[in-house]
Amino acid sequence: MEQQANYIQQIEIRGLWDRYDITWNLRPDVNILSGINGIGKSTILNRSVHYLEQLSGQIKNGEREGVRITFDDPAATFIPYDVIRSYDRPLIMGDFTARMADANVKSELDWQLYLLQRRYLDYQVNIGNRMIELLSGDERQRAQAADLSAPKRKFQDMMDQLFGYTRKTIDRRSNEIIFLQDGDRLLPYKLSSGEKQMLIILLTVLVRDGVHCVLFMDEPEASLHIEWQQKLIGMIRELNPNVQLILTTHSPAVIMEGWLDAVTEVSDISESLRMENGKWKMEN
Repeated sequence: MEQQANYIQQIEIRGLWDRYDITWNLRPDVNILSGINGIGKSTILNRSVHYLEQLSGQIKNGEREGVRITFDDPAATFIPYDVIRSYDRPLIMGDFTARMADANVKSELDWQLYLLQRRYLDYQVNIGNRMIELLSGDERQRAQAADLSAPKRKFQDMMDQLFGYTRKTIDRRSNEIIFLQDGDRLLPYKLSSGEKQMLIILLTVLVRDGVHCVLFMDEPEASLHIEWQQKLIGMIRELNPNVQLILTTHSPAVIMEGWLDAVTEVSDISESLRMENGKWKMEN
C-alpha cells in the first residue's frame, strides 16, 4: 500500500546544463529560490517536476531523468502536488481540448480556472458527504460537522476582501465560482489577470482539503499588486498550513511578512562541474 509523505526534504538535480549539480534542502513550510536573471531559478523549478506528465497529480519518491526527490519519511512513496502557471498567455490555436471545453476559455489562466471549477465541485461533494456522515453520529461528531465548511467560508471571505475594491463578491449560493458585481453575475474568466491568478492560487490550496501537499509557483508575483504580493504566502498558509511552498521570485514584497529566512540563493545550492577526459566532474 502506498504511503503519503508530509513534505519534500530534498531536491537533487544532476548535470544541470551539463555544468552544475543542484542539492536543495527544503523546509516543510516555505521555500523561496532567489537569484539574478538567467541563473536558473525557473529551470530548477521546472526540472523538479518535468518528469511528471500532468499539471497536478503525485510526486513519486526516487530518481528519474537526473532528478532525485527525497521525502521526509523514507517509507513514503508519493505526495500530491500542484503547479501554478502565473502568466496569462493566449491559448495556442492547436489547444483543441481547452477551446472545446468552454468558449470563454481563451488563455492559460482561463484553462487553469476551468480545470479548478471541476475540482471545486468534487471538493464540495466530498465535504457534503463527510458532513452527512458526521451529522448521523453522536454529539461530538455532529459538532465536528460544522468545522468542515470553515475552510470554504475562509476562502470566500478572502476573495471578498481581495476583490472588494472593485465591488466584486463571490456568490455563496452558487456551486461554481461565480462573482457578483453591482447586481450582475460575473464569470471568473472575465476577471483581470491579477485577479485570476490570485483566485487560481487560493482555490488550488482550498481544494487540496487541508492535506499535506506541495505547491510549485514560478514568480507568483506576476500581475499581482504589491499588497497582494505581501499577503500571498500568509493567505496560503492560513488556508492550508499543511501545504509546502516551493517558489521562485524577484519581488522583495513576497518575503516581507516574515519569510526572509526561507530564501535560498541559487549559488548556495549549486556545485560547479569541470571537464576531465571529456566528462564533467565535480570541482574541488
